[in-house]
Amino acid sequence: MPFDQFHPRSFRATAVREHAPARSGVYGITNAQEWIYIGEADNIQQMLLHHMQESSSDILERHPTGFVFELCDPATRVGRQNRLILEYNPAFHPQRQ
Repeated sequence: MPFDQFHPRSFRATAVREHAPARSGVYGITNAQEWIYIGEADNIQQMLLHHMQESSSDILERHPTGFVFELCDPATRVGRQNRLILEYNPAFHPQRQ
């Protein structure tokens, strides 16, 4: 089953602060040609901002342009992340790093 939110928001700090919640869930980062990363976090907004600030990052080298997210209970978050990874086959995800 795909992400609840299908249309990505711009992968910029202002858009992340405005649209990504500081809540538990899963998220995906894309560059409109491929899914770059799918992960899970206690705080989606904080994690997306963290990815933007990484100085040497495989994610940033793929020039991300958008993000999506889905709120998720902490108890089901990892399972949902793993289902999304199987469906979208991102270039990077927690198990590949």
